[in-house]
Amino acid sequence: MKYCQGTRCHTYDTKDRKKGVKDNKRNETRKRTSFYYGNGNFCSLNCQTDWFNTHGDNAINHFGRVEQPIVLTEDQAWSVQFNRDWYDNQDTQQRYHEVNTITRATRECEQ
Repeated sequence: MKYCQGTRCHTYDTKDRKKGVKDNKRNETRKRTSFYYGNGNFCSLNCQTDWFNTHGDNAINHFGRVEQPIVLTEDQAWSVQFNRDWYDNQDTQQRYHEVNTITRATRECEQ
């Protein structure tokens, strides 16, 4: 079991966060075997946003803030894509091809 990493998770008033008996109720951070947000670290988008608002600048500074634009050139812009219109004449298997995302040029590729 793991806990939601949201910095304010315990402040949201929901039934599954309520713990304790009758007059001694309290809210707790959610605990589950798996979460769906933020690579499995947050129980909701609210909790993910809360964490980023609190720790986002420190995390970006730690791992490296982008100081200059990142440039994609034509020779780096090739990506493999599936094309339903291309068929192999011998065994009718659907083919993949490469597309240049800048020039939109296409070429066959082995996959």
